[in-house]
Amino acid sequence: MALSVSAVLLLGIVVFLLIKKQGLKALHAVVCIILGFYLASSNLAPTINELTNSVAGMINNLSF
Repeated sequence: MALSVSAVLLLGIVVFLLIKKQGLKALHAVVCIILGFYLASSNLAPTINELTNSVAGMINNLSF
């Protein structure tokens, strides 16, 4: 749960910055959000979740 909340917050900040600084239109962001909801309810959702967890685990194991 903590990972998904953190990911949502981070992605929300990225979208906000892209809208303000890089010229991403609000309509494009809405389309991306709708696509995310459709992906979450598709057969790809478990695969995407596993991929996200694997990437987060790899990042967690990095030592600087």
